[in-house]
Amino acid sequence: MTANPPSARGATRRIRRLLVIGLIVVIAAIAATLGHRARDSSSSSPSSRPSSPAPPSSSARASKAPRSAHHGALGKADGLVPDGVTVFDDGIPAVANLRPALLEALRRAATDAAHDGVTFYVNSGWRSPGYQDQLLRQAIARYGSEDAASRWVATAATSLHVSGDAVDLGRSDATAWLSRHGAGYGLCQIYRNEPWHYELRTSAIDRGCPHMYADPTQDPRMKQ
Repeated sequence: MTANPPSARGATRRIRRLLVIGLIVVIAAIAATLGHRARDSSSSSPSSRPSSPAPPSSSARASKAPRSAHHGALGKADGLVPDGVTVFDDGIPAVANLRPALLEALRRAATDAAHDGVTFYVNSGWRSPGYQDQLLRQAIARYGSEDAASRWVATAATSLHVSGDAVDLGRSDATAWLSRHGAGYGLCQIYRNEPWHYELRTSAIDRGCPHMYADPTQDPRMKQ
């Protein structure tokens, strides 16, 4: 075998150098890429983040006001009434927490009304203060002011629902029946604008129901 000429040996060495240089460049590029990713990972790790987010602005805090006094979702325990509840449903706080005398009168009337095919369904009875506060806020939003809302919803401090002294009955046949017979049980409509709202007036059994207020704003009890 003949030896390679000098020119061939030189070309070979140049090729090897180029290969070595190219390999070094590739290795350097890979190392730089891995180092960049490691820095990104370190900067986003939990230990490098703030322990808590920055506090919201005052306007953001105002928009997140609690829905009720106990800061939780309202439910049956606050007086919400599922569909189909009657005055005989003791398992529903809105019914069970009514004043005993009012509940007894309602049940006596409902028993007699059943003979006429009428059922006393309850739309609302006893309410927690938190539930009443929520209803008032909703009414203010709907009617535009607290004065306008007060024709329909009382404050928690004055509400007869919170004290268990009032019930709102559903379906017009029940309220129509009570408009004819309610006084005999001491059950009276109190506000002309709320034909569903009934309270106990025992004196009505002998003297009839008292004159109705136009709306709750005319009721002295709401001004306490």
